[in-house]
Amino acid sequence: MPKALSHWIKRADSAIVHFRHSLSYIDALPQLTLLGLVIGVFTGLIIVLFRLFIDWPLAQFMPAGAESFEQLEPTIRVIMIFTGAFILWVFLRFMGPEASQVSVGHVLHRLHHFQGRLPKRNWFAQFIGGIICLLSGFSVGREGPAIHLGAGCASQVGNWLKLPNNSRHTLVGCGVAAAIAASFDTPMAGVIFAMEVIVMEYTIIGFVPVIMASVMGAALSQAVFTGTGELVLVRNDMESLIELPFMVVCGLFIALGSGLFIRLNITAMRLRHWPLSQRLLLAACVTSAVAWWLPEIMGLGYDTLNKAMTGELLFGGLLLICLAKIVVSAFTVGLGLPGGVIGPALVSGACLGGALGLLVHALFPQISVEPAFYVLIGMAGMMAAVINAPLAALVAVLELSYNPHIIFPAMLVIVVACITTRYFFKFSGIFIEQLKHSGRPLNLKPAQQALRRAGVRSVMDTALVVVHKQMDYEQAKKILATKPNWLVVDEAPKYTALRAANLAAWLEEAPVEVLALEKEIDLFAIPAQRLILSAIHEDATLWEAEQAITQGHSDAVYVAGTHASVLHAMQGLLTAEHLDNYYHS
Repeated sequence: MPKALSHWIKRADSAIVHFRHSLSYIDALPQLTLLGLVIGVFTGLIIVLFRLFIDWPLAQFMPAGAESFEQLEPTIRVIMIFTGAFILWVFLRFMGPEASQVSVGHVLHRLHHFQGRLPKRNWFAQFIGGIICLLSGFSVGREGPAIHLGAGCASQVGNWLKLPNNSRHTLVGCGVAAAIAASFDTPMAGVIFAMEVIVMEYTIIGFVPVIMASVMGAALSQAVFTGTGELVLVRNDMESLIELPFMVVCGLFIALGSGLFIRLNITAMRLRHWPLSQRLLLAACVTSAVAWWLPEIMGLGYDTLNKAMTGELLFGGLLLICLAKIVVSAFTVGLGLPGGVIGPALVSGACLGGALGLLVHALFPQISVEPAFYVLIGMAGMMAAVINAPLAALVAVLELSYNPHIIFPAMLVIVVACITTRYFFKFSGIFIEQLKHSGRPLNLKPAQQALRRAGVRSVMDTALVVVHKQMDYEQAKKILATKPNWLVVDEAPKYTALRAANLAAWLEEAPVEVLALEKEIDLFAIPAQRLILSAIHEDATLWEAEQAITQGHSDAVYVAGTHASVLHAMQGLLTAEHLDNYYHS
């Protein structure tokens, strides 16, 4: 290899290592924003591909567009559903039982318990499984799988670049925001959803990269799907402040629907111990039985939402579709189908809102009710209550309606729906409830959140020297001349650290035989506080360091790199005092 090329390769490797290490610090905003751009592009391409694999086959073979399940013969609809269930069974059997953990709950679990490292096998199962479900007409959403795919893209970027764990928290948020933006063309809602539901905190360091990723995801989606909007947007406003009391009533009814949605989903999850074949057969039977008479519940349901928006559906039909969509979607997703719940929540909320709007007009004919207004109100309330994301739901409705006048009444409905769902039905959101009832609850303590933001390299004390247990006076003076803070004793099976100041103080009153080099110094014999060390990887967060100290029965940790020799790989030392100082600062 030419020397010039070798030189540039070394410089590039050094730059990458420096970039990687800079992400350990909490203020690495430029670096995270650059990664947000990369993840936004990567995620946008994946979500565009995911949508094309669903939309193109349906557009080619359905009688009148991708959502025209209603125009198929009932027998054809049943055959599609059972065929999809069989193909899904074969695919998931091939992938193995561990790959069946998918969607938003899986993302939250891996983010908060595995530092955002998502297995590629589950990611692939979500991609193919979501396509199979939606092509065969199951009543599931596209946004849930998209969130998993976006988080998986961010995780893979982190793996490829060997990024520290503290940065992965934000990067997963970037992937989720880009996925929502590319899937539903709502970049602002993508950002808020990522921060509110996935990252679960609001910081400038977190917001800016997530915004960048969301913009890139939306840009790629709009470039490919220009002019193919799935929702009919209708200008709508609240006619009078007299309607405000009805907003409260709407919120209560929406909370009832959201409570039913979450309860059915959790009930179905209790059947997860059944064999996969039995669960898929039950899901196919439930979906087919309802779809035989009510095909509007099949697929994404955006055509049904559009009909509700334009006032084409009557009161009874809206209520029936709402109830059927809630029952079928919540139950089938709970049984383990790799689909999402956000889309079904939007459709069922739209139908319920539309029905309530017609009821208001029937009771008070003098009020001119806009169907699309109550449809959007229902969408916002149901999404907010089901996934416990009030701000994301509000922003989503604002982006879909392009109408700021809807914010005021939507806020009232969302507040009533969320409070009622949380304190009357005792549900904290469907994703949190799914994890709780599957034995994987989240630990969201403030201290844990704070310590996860920084990597061990940003706090560790690098002023250390690895020494042997015994040394003579001259060796001790040479070591102390380098001004270390710590001496790490290389003594199997564990490393022990003591402060260099203790050795310096002892040397001032050292015995004559030590000064005359007739006797060696035993570092375990001098008076000093000794810390038992355990190892932690340089990619770890401060939270992982705290766990290593408390669970590893050690007093401190040493930060190890990826070099072959541990002596050379020891990059720094981290004590409980370092963690306390960081947290309190």
